[in-house]
Amino acid sequence: MLRRAVGSFLVLLGVVLIIFLISHALNPDPAHLWAGPKAKPSTVEAVALRYHLNDPLPVQLYFFLVNLFTGRLGTDPLTGQSIASEIMFYVPNTLELVLAALVIIVAAGIGLGYVSAMNFSGPRDSAIRVVYLLAWATPTFLGSIVAVLVFATYIPIFPSGGMYSSGLTPPPRITGVFILDSLLGLRVQDFLSGLYHLILPAATLAFLNFGLIARIARSSILDVRWATHVKSALAKGLTQKELRRRHILRNGLIDVNTLSAVMFGWLLSGTVVVEQVFAWPGIGQFAYNAIAADDYPVLIPVVIVFTVGVIVANFLADVVYSVLDPRIALGESK
Repeated sequence: MLRRAVGSFLVLLGVVLIIFLISHALNPDPAHLWAGPKAKPSTVEAVALRYHLNDPLPVQLYFFLVNLFTGRLGTDPLTGQSIASEIMFYVPNTLELVLAALVIIVAAGIGLGYVSAMNFSGPRDSAIRVVYLLAWATPTFLGSIVAVLVFATYIPIFPSGGMYSSGLTPPPRITGVFILDSLLGLRVQDFLSGLYHLILPAATLAFLNFGLIARIARSSILDVRWATHVKSALAKGLTQKELRRRHILRNGLIDVNTLSAVMFGWLLSGTVVVEQVFAWPGIGQFAYNAIAADDYPVLIPVVIVFTVGVIVANFLADVVYSVLDPRIALGESK
């Protein structure tokens, strides 16, 4: 675990270095680029002084790392607000969407993968494989737009966007997660409104990504289903229900558990399109707006946030795998 943690930190440093170099390679005058195409000369000079852009490149990198790891990310040139405070506002909104989608992904992926494996080569197996392959192959922007058109326009079951009804006042900010803050503040109406607005974007994000979990679950369960220890347990007289629960399902989900942790990182950095289509005020929409406005002082820390999410998810996946399979914890091969 210590070796993995050190490796993850080195990966983060490498990504930060790449981002720093790219932001300087895009334009020989990064101060003018970061300040924006319509910035006044005084603004450009202020940006240059703020980020030490007139100093040699190693000096700039030093201050860049110091500011990054101390949380002094500067001020958003478009809004005038602290970039760190903006990121802290948007990240919990994305976590709410990603965690809700991940719950649906894991439940649907394991359930359909199990049914598919236990009906191998049958009509149910074929139908489920078609569904999850179709979902996995659907582009995110297309699936999101179709979901809005079908379930918010033609069949107006859910709202087309937003986190809650426009007439509501948000609950006191405790965790930053709207639904959780509504529960902690005993705001039932806020909770129901937040849940109502969450269903469609979370379900859409889950539908577009559950195919991988279903595919891995099906493959793993099939491997375990015909394993020697399962045949031995069946020969000893175990019932089919107990055999499937204790020997097939439990041992077949090790890879799914670790993949779920990795998928959390994928979802965190892959919500840009979904949040934009559903007007969900998360870090993905924040990143999209920064890209559209060439707002590099904002875009750089946002990319680093995505990177940290992926690195942490992969580290947790390694830890979970070693817990579920003692052979990995002992340094043995699987």
